[in-house]
Amino acid sequence: MADQPPIALVTGASRGAGRGIAIALGSHGCTVYVTGRSQSSADHALPGTIYETAEAVTAAGGKGVAVPCDHSDDTQVAALFDRLLADEGRLDILVNNAAAIHDELTDPGEFWEKPLKLSGLIDVGVRSGYVASWHAARAMTPRDHGLIVFTSASGAAHYSLGPAYGAHKVGMDKMAFDMAADFRHAGTEVSAVSIWMGALLTDRLKGIIASDPAKYGHLEGHCENPEFTGHVIWELYNDPYLAGMSGKTLVGAEVARKYGLTDKGRVPPTAAELHGVEPLQFHPAQIR
Repeated sequence: MADQPPIALVTGASRGAGRGIAIALGSHGCTVYVTGRSQSSADHALPGTIYETAEAVTAAGGKGVAVPCDHSDDTQVAALFDRLLADEGRLDILVNNAAAIHDELTDPGEFWEKPLKLSGLIDVGVRSGYVASWHAARAMTPRDHGLIVFTSASGAAHYSLGPAYGAHKVGMDKMAFDMAADFRHAGTEVSAVSIWMGALLTDRLKGIIASDPAKYGHLEGHCENPEFTGHVIWELYNDPYLAGMSGKTLVGAEVARKYGLTDKGRVPPTAAELHGVEPLQFHPAQIR
C-alpha cells in the first residue's frame, strides 16, 4: 500500500482544524477528500470554502477533492462515501472533524441562558462522527487496513464552554475507545484514535482573542497551528505499532514529541503542562 498515495477524508474542512489537517495530509502526498457546507464566501461569516481547501491540498503536493456535504444529513453522507469509493476504491484515513460551532458558545452565561442550537454539537459532532465511521468501517475492514481519527480536546475531561461542548469532546474519545474494541474483537487491523488538539490559531480564535485581549490574549502564546494535527496523524498512520495505540485518547503535542515533530519550529505545550489535565482512562471491562 506504500506505493499508492493514501486516500483520506477530512470532514468539516472548509476552515479551522479540518482545513489545516487536510493541507498537512496533502503535503505528504495524500489524496484528500474535503467536506463541508461552505461552497462560497457568502456561506459563512468566517473565510474558507471546501473548494479553497481542496486547492490548498493540491498546492501542498497532494490531490484535493471537494465534496459538498451536510453531515447532519445521512443521505448526503452515504452519497459522499458512494462517490469516494467509486472513484478511489478504498479509504485509508478518516478524520472526523465536522462540528456545529456557533459564536454563542463562548458567550457568558449558563447553558440554559444560551441558544438551544448549541446542542447541535451533539448532532454534527458526536452523531455525525459515528455515521461517517460506520461507513468508513464497512470500507476498511474488508481490506484489514485503515485509521479512523476523532479530533478532540481537553474539554473532554474538564469543564469547558458548557455541557454541549464537553459532551462532544468526551464523545469523540469514547467512540474511539469503543470502536477500537469492536475492531479488535473482529480481528481486524483497522485502528481508531482520538487526538486532543490544543487551542488552535484559527480565524475563529483570532477573532475571539481580538474581541477580549485581556481575557483571551494569553492563548496566543501556546496555540497550535491548524496543520499541526495533520502531521501528527500522518506519523500515526505510518507507525508500525499503531495497533497498540488503537482506542487511546492521544495528546497531539505529546505524540509529536515522540515522533520529533515541531509546530513550525516550536514545541506546543500539552494539556497536562498547561492545566494538569490528562485524558480519561476508560475501563477495559466489556459487556457484549
